[in-house]
Amino acid sequence: MSEKTEVLYNASCPICKREVDHYARISARENLAIGYHDLGDAEQLATWGMTEKDAAMRLHVRKHGEIYGGIPAFIVLWREIPRMRWMAKVVSLPGIHWLACAVYDYILAPLLYRWHLARTKRQSD
Repeated sequence: MSEKTEVLYNASCPICKREVDHYARISARENLAIGYHDLGDAEQLATWGMTEKDAAMRLHVRKHGEIYGGIPAFIVLWREIPRMRWMAKVVSLPGIHWLACAVYDYILAPLLYRWHLARTKRQSD
């Protein structure tokens, strides 16, 4: 099993891409063992065992063979990036964790997914 942390994200989403590209630049600069994969790559989706829809609905991180989604995925990723570890600690605090998960799961992720569907529809028209 790979020790490398892997991130699966929607590179066609401008917001997702901007944030994950930021993490990728830090990872490259600090030579961190983190791989970043676009959900648009069918081979990647197969290795993650996900449909494109499931992958597009939230950020996913795989570490030691376990897949995390949403805020838990961000926490796993932030723990891997030295300058982001403070954020992992803060967002892991019980009340903050609950609130962050609620906002991400019920507001941000659905909104970003709807934007993804609208962009996809516009591009196919």
